[in-house]
Parts: sequence; C-alpha cells; structure tokens
Amino acid sequence: MLIRIPAVLSADALRQAQAWLAEAKWESGSASAGTQAAQVKNNEQLPPTSEVARRLQDLILGVLERHPLFFSAALPKKVLPPMFNRYGGATNTYGAHVDGAVRYAPGTGVRVRTDISATLFLADPASYDGGELVIADTYGEQRVKLAAGDMVLYPGTSVHRVEPVTRGQRLASFFWIESMVRSDEQRRLLYDMDMSLMKLRQQHGETEAAVQLTGTYHNLLRMWADT
Repeated sequence: MLIRIPAVLSADALRQAQAWLAEAKWESGSASAGTQAAQVKNNEQLPPTSEVARRLQDLILGVLERHPLFFSAALPKKVLPPMFNRYGGATNTYGAHVDGAVRYAPGTGVRVRTDISATLFLADPASYDGGELVIADTYGEQRVKLAAGDMVLYPGTSVHRVEPVTRGQRLASFFWIESMVRSDEQRRLLYDMDMSLMKLRQQHGETEAAVQLTGTYHNLLRMWADT
C-alpha cells in the first residue's frame, strides 16, 4: 500500500532541516548501494555519521515518535535512522531497483527487515523539475512528488526509481521500517479499520459499535503482531 502522510515536518522544523542541509557536505550515493542498485544509482548522500545527518535524524525520529498517522500506517517495531540524498546536476537519477531485504543500523549491528520504505520530501517541488519517485504496485506505476515536509510510505518489496532531475535540486530523507505486522495486506486492513474508526468517533462519538470495532481492531493486531 502507498500512504501519503502530509506535513510530517512543521514549517519551523522544515526550515531548520533545510538550513542544516544547506551547510552539509555530500558524498557519492553509491557508497551505500547494494550490488544491483549501485549499477543504476547516481545521486549524492550525506555521510550517515556526519553531524548534520545526526541532527536531522534526531529531528525526524522525534517527530515520528509522536505522529499517530505514521504509527497507524507503519505499526513500527524498528526504524532505521533516516538517511538523506540529493539529486541534481550530473548526479540526478536512480534507476529501477528493489531495496535490500535486511539492513544494519549503523554502528550497532542491529538487523532491520525492510518491510516498509519511506521517503520524506525536503525540497519545494516547484524548485526542481523531474525527480518523481516512481513506484510499481499492483495497480501499475505510481508517480510521487510531494510538498516539502510530506512523506510517502510504500512496501519495501516494490520496484521503484527516481526520475532524472533536470532543473534544481531534489532533497529528501529516506529510511526503512520493520513493522510489527509483516504482511502488507494485514497492515492495510488494520490501517483502513483505524481510519474508519476515527471517522466514526468524529461523527457519532464513542458509541457501543465503535467500542466493539475497536476491540476487533486490537484483537486482529494481537493476532498478527510480532513485538
């Protein structure tokens, strides 16, 4: 499932992130690519242990810990520290690839299964041309280019690419989540049920039916979750 989460970063947090990125020192993105991905990857990344990257990681992870829509959509068990990339000029694209199934948290040796891929857009889409994230799913290709501060979640199993940036610079954060619920189909059912429950409560309050459906939601989560 593809889920857009709007305004993950507030206007103030986004301005701070963009200011830090403006002073960052970038390196070739191929350093973190696997064998297959390295053949089609042509972008720049922040060294994950750099001071700017660590500040940005703390900012984003702090926001996600308090974000109810992110929790509902991802049901996170582990979240890899966010990484950061830049597309533009001669380093402007990333061809079709699939993310590695298991990644290691830097400096810890902790393994994370990449159930969900996340891209948090950090540049105003009007400031660059191209750069769409193209994700192949069961309904065909989905082209994603969101407002700065918005995020998209999509299955880690998806073939995806970033189209060439022909003007300006595309800045984004990307990372992976190991979910308590491994199945994308089960996560989708739980997410849809949670969103419907929220609407029912807004329209009718805490009715007996809402309580019963909430119980069903948690019983399904109890059945499917691996904590």
